[in-house]
Amino acid sequence: MQRPRLLLVLALAPLLTGCFASAGGESGEVTGESRSRLRVALAFPPAENLSPYGADATILSRLGVTEGLTSLDANGSAAPALARSWRREGDRSWLFTLREATFQDGTEVTPARVAAALTHATEAKPAPAALSGVTLTAESAGGDRIRIRTNSPDPVLPLRLAGPALAVLSPKAYEEEGRVDPVGTATGPFELTKVTGSTAATLDRFDDYWGGLARAAGIDARFIADGTARTNALRTGQVDLAEAIPVAQAATLDTATRRETATTRTTSLQLNTRTGPFKDPKVRAAAREAVDTSALAKGVYEDHADAGAGIYGPAVTWAASKREQPARRARAVEPAGTAITLATYDNRPELPEAAQVLKQQLEKAGFKVELEVREYSRIESDALAGKFDAFVVARNTLVDTGDPVAVLASDYTCDGGYNLALLCAKDVDRAVTKAEGTTDTSARQSAAMAAEAEILGTDAVVPLVHQRVVTGVGTSVKGVLLDPYERTLVGPGTRR
Repeated sequence: MQRPRLLLVLALAPLLTGCFASAGGESGEVTGESRSRLRVALAFPPAENLSPYGADATILSRLGVTEGLTSLDANGSAAPALARSWRREGDRSWLFTLREATFQDGTEVTPARVAAALTHATEAKPAPAALSGVTLTAESAGGDRIRIRTNSPDPVLPLRLAGPALAVLSPKAYEEEGRVDPVGTATGPFELTKVTGSTAATLDRFDDYWGGLARAAGIDARFIADGTARTNALRTGQVDLAEAIPVAQAATLDTATRRETATTRTTSLQLNTRTGPFKDPKVRAAAREAVDTSALAKGVYEDHADAGAGIYGPAVTWAASKREQPARRARAVEPAGTAITLATYDNRPELPEAAQVLKQQLEKAGFKVELEVREYSRIESDALAGKFDAFVVARNTLVDTGDPVAVLASDYTCDGGYNLALLCAKDVDRAVTKAEGTTDTSARQSAAMAAEAEILGTDAVVPLVHQRVVTGVGTSVKGVLLDPYERTLVGPGTRR
């Protein structure tokens, strides 16, 4: 049974070095030009049949399919979405007022249906990261209002509800037991009409979208895990948008088609603390000492990234001034031929190259390293199950809730739902709980950095680089939504 955990947010969201690109015009009258369909190349094929409760949630939000009660604005604050307003009734209760909206299957968005959708999310296994350690209940409050209660005081609730995994779908989406079907059941400007396995998806403009007609007639999405192939598809005019352009390919694109966005994504080396050689903190310390992060930033990422400083990178602008040095780290031992399995995925082309460099660095230090690379959808479950000794992952630290404390709870605590290091340490849990329970902005920031120091002190994670992502955008495309949280890409104003 998970212990309850209070997840709070900074009263003032962190300022970011990157911001949302201009929408280039919102929805409006459909012209001949705006009837064009957008062709989009995405890096990550669906890993869970496009279920909104896992990694696929951001696919749906990036394509403009799903929405929640709230969204994140450019500053990381909660903004209206399906809820047009809200107010706090007490420590554990919030009242949300819905806007008039329609599901893509033609049914009306009502408080009862929203409550049912949120209830399904709370019952998902594993729980969505935005609900890590939190229990909420939702019910209709009459008229156009819905009341949401939490098991403990939760000032961050409006921000939490912006998480892609808490998207609101119609009752039809939940008819098949054990599966959530987003095809034709969401509320966004684009309706998912067809999914071709893990290779492609077709979306049409949803004409009854509450925000008005989208400027594009639809989206033809292709899932292309190979980064060079995505880049070539953009260069040859096969697609209009290509996400996650490999740094090795960025220079081959014209400046006019290359957009670099500062993000809160950190690439790190996660060490399995539960089984295998890295169960010993002294062996983890040896791995940490073997890693040269500057070589990765300058070599593999060709200066499109900063050397790893911690769990939070430069995009969280207050982090550096409040960072604490880890204490009580174990003293490294000689690896003496210790055999380890290092794994990563190739959807982000820099990761296999980074893993290869890490392999060389670790072997130079005395480890014997076997490297395994797969596509993300084929490796995630094994990584979470601890089947590798070390795993290289690129993780957006603010993607789940916009709150920097959330990633600590989900990734590094005993009950965390995305705990790749399988870390369970009392001092870490205690520090994270303190950060979650701190409401004053400055004090909360300090508590978050104290928790980061506790985590880094275990050597369960070695931050490698803090990324800037490159998106390929055709010269005829307007209104692409590029944000540091990587939740959006196509919106009502995106067109060609």
